[in-house]
Amino acid sequence: MKASVIHKFGDVNVLKYEDIETPKPKKGNILIKILATGVNRFDHYIREGSVAPELSFPHILGSDAVGVVVELGNDVTNFKIGATVVPTSGYPTDKKDFATSPLGVAPSFQLSGLHHPGTYAQYMEIPARWAIKDISGLKPEELATLTMPMFTGVRAVKVVGEVKSGDNVLIQAGTSSTGSMQIQIAKVLGAQVAATVRSDEKGEIAKSLGADLVINASKEDQVKKIMEWTNNRGVDVTIDNLGGDVLPKSIDSTKAQGIIVAVGFVAGTEVTFDIRNFFFGQKQLRGTMFGDIADYEWGIVQVRAGKIKPLLDIALPLSQAAEAHRLISTNQVAGNIVLLPWAA
Repeated sequence: MKASVIHKFGDVNVLKYEDIETPKPKKGNILIKILATGVNRFDHYIREGSVAPELSFPHILGSDAVGVVVELGNDVTNFKIGATVVPTSGYPTDKKDFATSPLGVAPSFQLSGLHHPGTYAQYMEIPARWAIKDISGLKPEELATLTMPMFTGVRAVKVVGEVKSGDNVLIQAGTSSTGSMQIQIAKVLGAQVAATVRSDEKGEIAKSLGADLVINASKEDQVKKIMEWTNNRGVDVTIDNLGGDVLPKSIDSTKAQGIIVAVGFVAGTEVTFDIRNFFFGQKQLRGTMFGDIADYEWGIVQVRAGKIKPLLDIALPLSQAAEAHRLISTNQVAGNIVLLPWAA
């Protein structure tokens, strides 16, 4: 089969399109013919070596995919050949951890494309337990944009952020793959949503997703705009996808006893802020990474109802994985980018 493989850490050029052996499904596993695979910024961090310096090579990146079951391992009874499925982006490997919630805190939790071969390939082997039957009705390239953003987004906004009807919510990086999903989830829950972007063009996209207030962080004072929007109260919940020097602004934008949910570190892994505003305001800083299958399934119900829509920006052949990484690492993607393993 064809796959996009890395043999060392480095820039986008370390992604090589080459032939490798097609896996044979072991007991309890299924073999999936991948129709589309999503590209996440996290893939970029893995490729450059900032996530797992101990990664063994050669390695296949990618955690999100949509595929068709083409072969069953022994003892697989819950799928038939030809079924369209979505592999979970990550899962526990030890049976005693299977009931852990959320999945991401299980001691044996592993992400596809990090701890084991990922989705940048024409075929993928996965335990049948961790494949989800597709009920979305979407095209593969659209559905492939949802997996990680949905698992993380529903958990961050609905569960950890506790967003409810009437809340004012701030989404940092509103047109990123995660941010674009979070805006829509917050709107489904009945919130008023502010979103930060880096350009006026992306601001229009955020508005189309339902954002009530758009802040161009490259030229506007985010905290000032939020305070004007909330009559100097601050938002009830901030979803911070950026970290770094943005997290202090998230804290300052959030009301007393409000919730700040830390989801990412695009702006940096180290954060410095004035602790006084945080503890005098009795604010809550919560971390989250990955949700449960129930979180994903809740989101897909909203997709079927037309309340959440995929935001597909670019689809490229798998052979152009390096170009996909260049686009995502230089912030030239509004929404999501996917790779098509069978496209010429």
